[in-house]
Amino acid sequence: MKGASRVAPLSFVDPPGGEPPHNRRTRFSTCMMRRRLACPQARSVRRSAITSLESTTARARPTSLWRNRDFLLLWTGQAVSAAGTEVALLAYPLLVLALTHSPAQAGFVGALRALPYAILCLPVGALVDRWDRKRVMILCDSGCAVALGSIPLALAFNRLSLAQIYVVALVEGILFVFFNLANTACLPRIVPPEQLPVAVSRTYVAFNLAFLLGPLAGGSLFAVSHALPFLLDALSFGASALATSGIRARFQGERGAQRRPLRVEIAEGLGWLWRRPLIRFLMLFITLQNLLTASMPLIVIVLAQRQQASSATVGSILAFAGVGGIVGALVAPLLQRRFGFARSFLAALWLFVAAWPLIALAPSLAALALVGAVVLLMWNAFDMLQFSYRLRLIPDALQGRVNSVYRLGAYGGQSLGLALGGVLVQQLGVGITVFVLGAGLLGLTTLMTVAPYVRAAAPHPHMEGLRSG
Repeated sequence: MKGASRVAPLSFVDPPGGEPPHNRRTRFSTCMMRRRLACPQARSVRRSAITSLESTTARARPTSLWRNRDFLLLWTGQAVSAAGTEVALLAYPLLVLALTHSPAQAGFVGALRALPYAILCLPVGALVDRWDRKRVMILCDSGCAVALGSIPLALAFNRLSLAQIYVVALVEGILFVFFNLANTACLPRIVPPEQLPVAVSRTYVAFNLAFLLGPLAGGSLFAVSHALPFLLDALSFGASALATSGIRARFQGERGAQRRPLRVEIAEGLGWLWRRPLIRFLMLFITLQNLLTASMPLIVIVLAQRQQASSATVGSILAFAGVGGIVGALVAPLLQRRFGFARSFLAALWLFVAAWPLIALAPSLAALALVGAVVLLMWNAFDMLQFSYRLRLIPDALQGRVNSVYRLGAYGGQSLGLALGGVLVQQLGVGITVFVLGAGLLGLTTLMTVAPYVRAAAPHPHMEGLRSG
């Protein structure tokens, strides 16, 4: 405790030369205290204090996340759904390339899937803070199951067109806006605040397990039948809806009965974010970083195909890269506990930038897979660090709105980045594209390092919250 070093330790040995008057007063006070503690009322107070201390200690040690039924249902549903999404995510460009032989068209389909965030995320964030988040998630999963199921149905009747692929990608993107914001906002309601970094880490592990197994299965399934990856994705959305329906916890706190205009609630979330320079600066970083890196899967696919890789081999390369993502998600909470937010975040970011150009220099398919694993390791580490850090700082009533601003930047940047990457690969070649994007990443990382906001951030989010007042 503060000032404890100034208090001399208690001693039961009298000092030489007799007992000073202040020691006699202390001994008298001690005797009186012992008598008071001996009475029944004092013993009752002491037992109450001990019980209170024990209950506080118990609360300080929350139940393991693996014993948290609601978290397990949420985690399992998201893991299954993410696996199906990754299967289809690889199948989308493969299907478009098979139909059109155009990397630009493949990039446009991916951009269309991410585009709804740029248009809808702000009003959807306010609506998610109003509506029942659990019901929103179930309805969105069900809608995605129907949309994705239409592709294998059209293939079965030989009626699939590029226009239908565009429509399905757009519908999936719209529903994903609602689902993703509701899912992000509900996580702090399902796990205690001190377990958020670990919960986010395990969620990232689930997503990267999906990234590991999804492309592997997607490439193999696509080689067997173009319809199978999309059928599996539709079934995974149904499984996620069932898992979410079994969660008992409330997905949001009590809300006032009075509804304000939507624009007022959106402005409230924007105002909260704008008044916090670190949160605002991280949003800018996420936007630009996604703009520069969104085309990485397309780049890897094109590089692998130029080395005569089959669809199954492409899936294996992306799956191996997912191993790095899993390691990054597991390591990130340990780094934050050991080194704090700023040092861990900036170190992972610089290592990511250093590894990026190696994608174009990889001399073989095995080297391409290894470089991809390193890049994803660093990517997941710094992304998980900023996500868990900011999640603890945002009040529950504003989770949907503030995170919608982040998603506006993230998926707006991703939408533009996918289109930009496809055009650059087609016009400049894949090697030059990697170095052009790498130069942008170098400039962005330098800005993040020299700007004071990240370097001055508190090591842990609860300290930043106290600092912000």
